Amino acid sequence: MFTLDFVFRYVILLAAILILLRGIYFRRSPDRESLFSFFLFSNGVFLITYLVHDVDLSMGFAFGLFAVFAMLRYRTEPISIRDMTYLFVTIGMALMCSLAPVGYGELATIMALLCVLSGVGETKIIAPRVVQKTVVYDNIQNINQENNHKLIDDLTARTGLNIVRVEVGKIDYLCDSAQLKVYCRESAGFKKP
Repeated sequence: MFTLDFVFRYVILLAAILILLRGIYFRRSPDRESLFSFFLFSNGVFLITYLVHDVDLSMGFAFGLFAVFAMLRYRTEPISIRDMTYLFVTIGMALMCSLAPVGYGELATIMALLCVLSGVGETKIIAPRVVQKTVVYDNIQNINQENNHKLIDDLTARTGLNIVRVEVGKIDYLCDSAQLKVYCRESAGFKKP
């Protein structure tokens, strides 16, 4: 089992996963539980698929098997689309490192490309970051669709945020308030909690 092929492929996977998770994912959202889960999941997928790669399984079957396991585990609690994407990428990296019939240089290049794409995706190059805030709003006259510009102007003046759009949620006519989802662009001084 511990051939040079295994060692080289595992080292490439470990380097890529550490760069992806610790250098890119953890920098944007320091969630230790997800990072730990993604790290162990990718290692487990690699080890299992490398051990059974001599068995007559196709890459599609192996990927489908681990995708089902991932969905069963991660469907028990809500997981964000971003976290699901990182889970998918770590599974894909582990499968490529264990099963792809390519050389080590090509494999390292593919892993580096995935890390670079993830890093670029986390920047404002592709799209500006828009964060969502829930606000209880007291000027209920402005929640009508025809007063949308007044609503955005009022919220911008009160919060100082660069508001992109607003969705009206729960309305309480007894207290003259409404619960709003406010979407605003993230500025240098405003970070998502």
